[in-house]
Amino acid sequence: MTDDDTQTGWTGGRDAFGDFAPGMVHYTDAVLFDEVWERNGLSKRDRSLVTIAALTALGKTDQLRFHLGFARSNGVTDRELEEALLHLAFYTGWPNGMSGTTVLRDVIEDDGDDESEQHR
Repeated sequence: MTDDDTQTGWTGGRDAFGDFAPGMVHYTDAVLFDEVWERNGLSKRDRSLVTIAALTALGKTDQLRFHLGFARSNGVTDRELEEALLHLAFYTGWPNGMSGTTVLRDVIEDDGDDESEQHR
């Protein structure tokens, strides 16, 4: 990234790790979210769905929790997420789909009923 490129100011890595693991923080904030997620080839909504598919296939529920919430903020509805996880269950294995659906339920419940309804 050059000085002329726009940066989002993403601080998720810094927020998660503080001063611990500065390399991980740098690559998460400056490369992954300031560069990769900002590329023009896919919308953020589509990137979210691709990321959810990959994390579900790998059974990475800790990261999936964040990305399900992020997908909601990128315009993916709860019903679409629910349907994507059902579809993924047949391609990634039923346990992965069930685990992803459990995480989605928790994300929606943690968000509160009023806000989650707007995503349906």
